[in-house]
Amino acid sequence: MIRRVAHLCFNTDRLQEMKQFYCEKLGLPIKFVFKTADNQEFGFYVDCGDSSFVEVFDRVLKHKKWGGEPTPITAGNRYAHFCLEVTGLADFTAKLALGGVKVTPITTGMDGSNQAWLSDPDGNAIELMEYTARSMQIQRAETGDPAVAR
Repeated sequence: MIRRVAHLCFNTDRLQEMKQFYCEKLGLPIKFVFKTADNQEFGFYVDCGDSSFVEVFDRVLKHKKWGGEPTPITAGNRYAHFCLEVTGLADFTAKLALGGVKVTPITTGMDGSNQAWLSDPDGNAIELMEYTARSMQIQRAETGDPAVAR
């Protein structure tokens, strides 16, 4: 069952400027950051309240982590996907598949959440996410440095 929009995801070539905008200008706290194996920050989650977030990834470094070829940032392609928080992810994806919707197998992301992916008729990516006990989105914030997903 769909509970809510969990996050919106954007790609950028100005990761630190984006972080400054969302955190310093808008006053939203960092929930956690993503780092590569060599400790380079390549993304972050900003807490928008009530388990809703904005997720931002460095366009080049995310491909260093997950592969693929980065495409140049242009108007209209900064948006990457939106995510729906769901409960009963396995049952929900099975129901979608029975209805003819192509859904990826369920995997566990770097953030500890279970996820599956699909696209709408225009090809817009939609992530389905089910929080787990290990999900960084629902962990209590620690004092000092924010949580880091590797």
